[in-house]
Amino acid sequence: MDGVDKHILGLLRENARCSFSELGRLVGLSTNATAARVRKLETEGVILGYTLLEGQNAAGPRGGLEVFIDVRLDPAVDYDTFTRRIELVRQVVEAIHMTGPYDYLLRAYVPDTGALDLLLRRLKSECGAAQTQTRVALRAR
Repeated sequence: MDGVDKHILGLLRENARCSFSELGRLVGLSTNATAARVRKLETEGVILGYTLLEGQNAAGPRGGLEVFIDVRLDPAVDYDTFTRRIELVRQVVEAIHMTGPYDYLLRAYVPDTGALDLLLRRLKSECGAAQTQTRVALRAR
């Protein structure tokens, strides 16, 4: 298993219903090459199935990590473009336009730190974040 396979696995952890064409676009492969890699991972037993987890094992108010991400936008990205793009990121449940050194405060839920890493990369590569600062909630009152 190489870095591309690991990247594919991370993306599938984030969204198991991601199409082969979308996966391919995100990892820099053709649709057919991506499908072949996923099928190989399935055949080798790396991917055992696709399932929906709820409760303590799922990201959300009852499980996973709640994170707060300060976002400073790239100067080339306007606020409307960022908000349109961020609406497509299912982990983000709230986006607040702020004053101060950062432009937005995002509240998001992720299952683990690996998914958080993928989310932060996506914010920078697809949504227009130039800089982020992340805080993880330890407990709610």
